[in-house]
Amino acid sequence: MTTPTTERWTSRFSFLMIGIGAAVGLGNLWRFPFQAGENGGSAFVLVYLLCIVVIVYPVLIGELAVGRHMGLSAVGSTKEMAVAAGRSPWWGLVGGIGAFATYMVLCIYGVISGRVLAFAFAGFTGTYVEGAMPAVYATPLRAFFWQTLFMVITVSIVLRGLNKGIESFTRIAMPTFFVMLVLLSIYSLLNGSAGAAIDYLLSPRFEELTPAIMLAAFGQAFFSVVVGGAAMLTIGSFMDKEANIANDGLFIATSDTIVAMVAGLMIFPIVFQYGLDPAMGMGLIFSTMPLSFLQMPAGSFIGGLFFSLAALGALTSSITMLLLAAVAVEEQLKLQRKTAVIALGAIAWIVGAISVFYPHLNEEIDFLSGQVILPIGGILIAVFAGWIAPREAMRNELSGLSDTLFTIWCFIVRYLAPLLVGGVLILGLSARF
Repeated sequence: MTTPTTERWTSRFSFLMIGIGAAVGLGNLWRFPFQAGENGGSAFVLVYLLCIVVIVYPVLIGELAVGRHMGLSAVGSTKEMAVAAGRSPWWGLVGGIGAFATYMVLCIYGVISGRVLAFAFAGFTGTYVEGAMPAVYATPLRAFFWQTLFMVITVSIVLRGLNKGIESFTRIAMPTFFVMLVLLSIYSLLNGSAGAAIDYLLSPRFEELTPAIMLAAFGQAFFSVVVGGAAMLTIGSFMDKEANIANDGLFIATSDTIVAMVAGLMIFPIVFQYGLDPAMGMGLIFSTMPLSFLQMPAGSFIGGLFFSLAALGALTSSITMLLLAAVAVEEQLKLQRKTAVIALGAIAWIVGAISVFYPHLNEEIDFLSGQVILPIGGILIAVFAGWIAPREAMRNELSGLSDTLFTIWCFIVRYLAPLLVGGVLILGLSARF
C-alpha cells in the first residue's frame, strides 16, 4: 500500500485560498460571462446557482473527503480506497481520468492565459488597437512567447514546493485578486450601464429557460468549481485532519459563485454602456472589451487591470492543475516531484506551443477535455463517492453534516449527480456531432 502524504497546508486560510484559487480562474472571468450572455442572462444564472447548491457542492465535499481520508494522489486515493473496500484496484482510473482531463486543460490553458498576459501588457502600455490584435500578440511567434512566459511562471511556482511555492503565492495572489475584482466592479457599475447589467443578470425571465440552457448552466457550474477533474481530491489530501470539510467546501463553492456573479457585474455594465453584444462568446473578452477600453477615460489602464486580474486567476488555477498531475506521476512512477513538475510542464508547454501555430488542435483538446473527459470524470467521482467509498469512512470525513444532510448527500452523489452530468455529456456530444 502506498504511504499517505505527511505534507499539510499550514493553515485553514491557506487551504481556503488554494481551494478558491483552484476554482476561480478564467472559468469565472471569461467563460461565465459569455455563457450567461449566450444563454439568456438571468435564466442561466438562476439554474447555475441552483446547480452549485444542489449538485456541485455535494460532489465537491465528496472529492475533498476521499482525498483527505486516503492522503494520496487522485489515482492513489481512489485506487487504495477501492481496494480497502474490497473492490477492484481499477477504480484508481476514477482519479486518473480526472487528473488526465485537467492536465489536458492545462496544455491549452497556457495559450489562453498567455494571451491574457499579453493583453494586460498592451493595456498598461496603451497599445490597444481598434479593430486589430495588439502588436504584442499580433503574430503566432509573439503568441508563442506569451504562452511560454505563462508556463515558465507556472512551473517556477510549483517547483518551489507545496508550502514555499503554491501556498505562499496563493496567500498573496487571492487577496490581491479579490481587491482588484471589487475595485474594477465598482468602477464598472459607476461608469457603465449598471441598471441594464443588473436587470440582465438578475431579473427572472423564466420563459427563457429551456433544457439546453439548463444543461449549459449545469456544465458551467461543474467547470467553474473544477469538480470531476481531481483537483479538489488532490487538494483534500493535504488538508488538516481536524478541518470541517462541509464548512470549508461550502466556503469554496460560495466564494467561487460570488466571484462569477461579481465578474458579470464587472463586465456587463461596460458591455451595455458601449453597445456590445453580450452573446459574442470568447470574442466578448478579447475582441470587444479592448474596444470599449479605448473609448473610456483611463481605459487602457483599466484594461491593463482587467487582464491582470484574469492573469492572476489563471495562475492560481494553473499551478493546481500542474500540482495534481505531478503528485500522481510522483506517486505512481516513483519520480521525484521536481522531475515530474519539469517533465509535465515541458509537455504541456510543447502541446500548447503546437496549438499556437495550429489552432485547430486547441479546439479539439478543449472539446475532448472539457466536453467529454471532464464530465465522465464527474460521473465517476460521484459514483465512487456514493457507491464505492465505504459509507462509514465518508460519514467520518463529513462529520460536519447532520444525519439528515448526510442522507441527502448520499442520494445526490449516487443518483442525481451522475444523471445530470450524463445529460451535460450528451448535450456536448450532440452539439458537436
